[in-house]
Amino acid sequence: MEHRADHADVPLWRALEGAARAVRHEWGGRADASPGAAESTDFIDALREAVRAVATQQPPALDAIPPTAPVERALGTLRARFLDKVATLPEPPASTQLVALLRAFDEVQRLVDRDAGRQFAGRLSGPDGLELIVEVAHDLRSPLSSILFLAETLRRGQSGPLNTVQERQLGLVYSAALGLSAMASDVIELARGGDRLVDRHPVPFAVSDILRSVRDVIQPMAEEKGLEIRLAPPEVEQRLGHPSALNRVLLNLTTNALKFTERGSVTVTAKEVTRTTIDFSVRDTGRGIPTEVLETLFEPFRRCHAPTEYSFSSAGLGLSICRKLVSAMGGELQVETSQGTGTCFSFELELPMAVRL
Repeated sequence: MEHRADHADVPLWRALEGAARAVRHEWGGRADASPGAAESTDFIDALREAVRAVATQQPPALDAIPPTAPVERALGTLRARFLDKVATLPEPPASTQLVALLRAFDEVQRLVDRDAGRQFAGRLSGPDGLELIVEVAHDLRSPLSSILFLAETLRRGQSGPLNTVQERQLGLVYSAALGLSAMASDVIELARGGDRLVDRHPVPFAVSDILRSVRDVIQPMAEEKGLEIRLAPPEVEQRLGHPSALNRVLLNLTTNALKFTERGSVTVTAKEVTRTTIDFSVRDTGRGIPTEVLETLFEPFRRCHAPTEYSFSSAGLGLSICRKLVSAMGGELQVETSQGTGTCFSFELELPMAVRL
């Protein structure tokens, strides 16, 4: 039978209390000693009491430990200070007593991790669950924006000349970071309804500029896979519309097409249907979309059951946002697909010609 620490282990309790005081003093006196820690160090005493409770086979009170507290680091520091205190005791404790305390540290860590998981799951399913997801998405976008800026700076040679391999590698880094940033933006947009247009009113823009912008972003990915990117702009380029939303839709669809195409090409076309109507399409020569996927193709947060799942991300956010944005611009996103020969996403938009001044 394992030893149960009890009140006979007074020297060990004093060592544990002394260790907690030392950690509180250390973390409270140095701002850089515990980055990310809660403002108060009271949770360290709560950890001490939790260790003591587990060692005496009592239920620990974990509610006093904030979910934002750096528990793993705090327990590690507390354990180290505890062993320092034990080493200075006049008489060494019984090995069974010491082992019981050390095992209690490990058990508290396990219990706190499990409790934190329950808290996170509970918050996700609670009334503020969507806010939590948006917070995480915002936190992702900040470092990704830095990566995009630095990658673009290096690509332009502002830190020195690059060879061909380095340019291609930086292009892939930029494209990957942009894809992750777009996914984070999709989460935020979906929380807002998914149909928010940055340009509230139509503004003049050149269609070919949008197509080239999309190509510049995806070109490194296309070259890596040996695929050809084809652009077909309309005869009259100057239009009135929502270029930011249009760029986002075409980039999402084109990235999707690249992801599921192993040979051939991806073609982005803007074809005039009437003087004021343009049909946009993204056609690939990929494997096509399975029939069983089509029914839920535009549903967000759908579960990915197989590697043949067709979406910008496994959560299905990209296509859902694309459909909402196209609808907000006055169009309807449609899809045609054939197994083994490719897929085409298309939509028509009313884009009056811009008057040149």
